Amino acid sequence: MIKFRQTCIAAAALAISAGSAYAADAIGIPACDDFLTKYDACISAKVPAEQQAQTKAPLDGMRAQWKAAAANPQSKTALETGCKQMADAVKQQTAALSCTW
Repeated sequence: MIKFRQTCIAAAALAISAGSAYAADAIGIPACDDFLTKYDACISAKVPAEQQAQTKAPLDGMRAQWKAAAANPQSKTALETGCKQMADAVKQQTAALSCTW
């Protein structure tokens, strides 16, 4: 579980530093899907169009990790908690953009 959290934190740091998100494929965990949808909406509304693809790209790796974790019953509960924590962190990071969460 510690390794999983470290992986999520590393992916989150990359995503936050790039200011990215994107809500294509559902994870199947409401907290994760909600986070991805809202983050994508924030980026789509607040980041210039020519920078959006680059800004959203790092979340592909996070989404793949989350999907794999969601398929594992042992990590599913931790994933929901991790997504909620990620949403709280990103809300603070995107406050300057005036995104709606």
